[in-house]
Order: sequence, then C-alpha cells, then structure tokens
Amino acid sequence: MASCKSSQVEAMCEVVPGPIIVGAGPSGLAVAACLSQQYRVPSLLLERSDCIASLWKNKTYDRLRLHLPKEFCELPLMGFPESYPKYPNKFQFITYLESYASRFSLRPRFNQNVREARFDPTSGLWIVRTQDFVYISRWLVVATGENAEPFIPQIFGMENFRGPIIHTIDYRSGTDYRNKRVLVVGCGNSGMEVSLDLCNHNAKTHIVARNAVHVLPREMFGFSTFGLAMTLLKWFPLRIVDMLLLLLAYFIIGNTDQLGLRRPKTGPMELKCIAGRSPVLDVGTLGEIKAGRIKVEDGVKEITRNGARMMDGQEKEFDAIVLATGYKSNVPSWLKSCEFFTADGMPKTPFPNGWKGGNGLYTVGFTRRGILGTASDAVKIAGDISDQWRNAKDQKKYCDPQTVLANSS
Repeated sequence: MASCKSSQVEAMCEVVPGPIIVGAGPSGLAVAACLSQQYRVPSLLLERSDCIASLWKNKTYDRLRLHLPKEFCELPLMGFPESYPKYPNKFQFITYLESYASRFSLRPRFNQNVREARFDPTSGLWIVRTQDFVYISRWLVVATGENAEPFIPQIFGMENFRGPIIHTIDYRSGTDYRNKRVLVVGCGNSGMEVSLDLCNHNAKTHIVARNAVHVLPREMFGFSTFGLAMTLLKWFPLRIVDMLLLLLAYFIIGNTDQLGLRRPKTGPMELKCIAGRSPVLDVGTLGEIKAGRIKVEDGVKEITRNGARMMDGQEKEFDAIVLATGYKSNVPSWLKSCEFFTADGMPKTPFPNGWKGGNGLYTVGFTRRGILGTASDAVKIAGDISDQWRNAKDQKKYCDPQTVLANSS
C-alpha cells in the first residue's frame, strides 16, 4: 500500500494481484468463493455498506421468503442446510450467506463506496476509486446487481399527498399500517406479497395492476411450479410448456383476468427468457383478492392530497402509499467510459453471454434469472480469470501504483 497523488487529491493506493469485486452480496460472494476455493486465486471484495448482503439484511420486508425452492437458490460449492424448509425465509437466507462467507474465509472490505472505476488503456489496468482509497487491478468484477437502487416513478401530484409514500425497500411489516387505508403501486412478487402482509395486519389494501402480469400458483399438485417448468423444458418446447402451465393454472386458481389481473399475450416462461420478467408466484394474495379484502385498481391517474384518482376517474382516500415499483442498477453512476453496459446499467450482450466484457471486465448478478443465473455466471467468471492468472508471465508490472496513476491522469 502506498500514498499516491492523482488529480490533486491524495489517497491510499493498493495494487490488487487478483480481481477487484464490487459488491459483497450473493453475486460477489459466489465469485470470490469460486476463485479462492477452486483455483486459489485471491480477490478483493469491496462493499459500500458495513455488512455482507446489505440489501437482504437492511432493505427487505420481514415476511420475505425465497420464491423458488432452496435447491434453485444455492450458491456454488455449498448447499442449504437440510433442516431448512423448502422456501427459506429471509433470516435463514442471511444466515446461509454469513455461513458461506465464513466457510470460505471471505472478508470484504466494508464501507468502501466505489465512486469511479475506469480502465486505463496505457497500463491495461482498472483503477477503482472509493472515498479514501485507490485500488488497481487487471480485472474488475461488477457484482452490484440489477437491484442496487430502488426505482421511484414520478406520479403526478405525489408532492401533494399528506401521508407517507415509501418504497418497498423501506417497508418492513404491516404492523404500522393496522386499520389504515394503503395503496400499493405495483403487482409483481413484492407488490403482491406486501399487499398480503398488509391485509393480514387488517389494513384496507388496494393494489395497482397497471401492467399485464402472469400469476401462477407457487406449487402445482405438491410440486414447485418453477421446478415443474424446468422438468417440462427438458422434454417440450418453451411455448408448449407455457401452454401447459397456463392450463394448469386456470384449473387451480381460475381466470385472473376477472380479478383485474390481465395476463400478457406472451407465456410466463417465454416472457422470463426474453424480457427477464418473472411471473408472480402466489402465496395467498389471490385468495384475499377473491374474498374482496384486497382491491385491484387498474392504474393511478394522479396522487391527491387525501389519496389517489384512479384511471376510471374515481378518487379514493388513503393513509399511506407503498411503491412496489422495483429496482434498478447503479452501474452507470460509477463505471466510466465503458460501452459494455446500457444507460439502464444492464449488459448490452444478452443472456447467457453477458457475464464477460472486454479488458478484464466481468459482470455477475445481471441475468434477470435470480440466484440460479448468478451461480452459473460466478463459475464461468472464476474459470476465465483463473486461466489468465495461470498464464500471466509477469505479475510484477502491476506493482507500481504511482506510475499507473501518473500515466492515467
């Protein structure tokens, strides 16, 4: 480690012999574990918060469970404990991640918020700047994921609402909303589950389903719907599988269009593959909608002082609004002069080849396929970096940070 001066700002510099991994969530942990355990390649994990998996620990609601069976959510090299239920809750998943980090001796460097990462073509190295450090490496792994920041839509009149408007990133439990009138904007898995939680706490809940959405039972005839789909895809074309899933869903949960939940024209698995939009796996919300305890709205025209005016012109009063409007990548805010990502912070190269860019750049956690996609990409990244690691003839050329920074400034 050395003290360096660049752009008239003094910072501590460190040359990292292996890759720099930005983000210590499941994606970053998986890459670091594969590198160290399978190939004995060191890495440096940088994390902006003070803990691993900060999104799971600090920014998820209490009733959250994995939407898929645990066998589809395992990280490489270590499965879930046999004692865990089929669908682990958020606290069990956090414990699993902590055990994972401990087992493979993964020690992220916390409170390191990456402000800029830039490739220096002169040296062929990545220069990564945090608030007080400069890190230099041949490889950069972007593991901040597609859900790094909440997406907050701008709805006309939001500033006039007299009650609280929060994103699901700040929602924990329906306890604080008991007997209140709450509008949930968004009908994805989070919106549907938060609505159910509110209903269970006796809140008068309305959910906005502006877009078409596939709702499937989480299980069909005792089998995981996702697992059943994966099995069927081994034998049948994608569209045939979608037809079978929708037919079974119709017999199990009925016609969701009649509940105000319109289905897209594209089938659920096809839509997942081409657009990354996951179907909603119902855990009880549909039953509350059918019983009239959760009301479905087709859209919000504007937010008023006392509530919201719907697309049909009716104005309804609410005490609080919860935005279940999803998340977005934050990569464009810190990864500079890089054409591998779109303006939305997603790899331009489509799945399954979006894990590798040029000049030693890699991405993990951007497949829109959950932890299953993360695990697959982590294995690929570790193998690719290890090949270069073994073939590198002169590691010493990366050990002069002053020269690298001087040449890049």
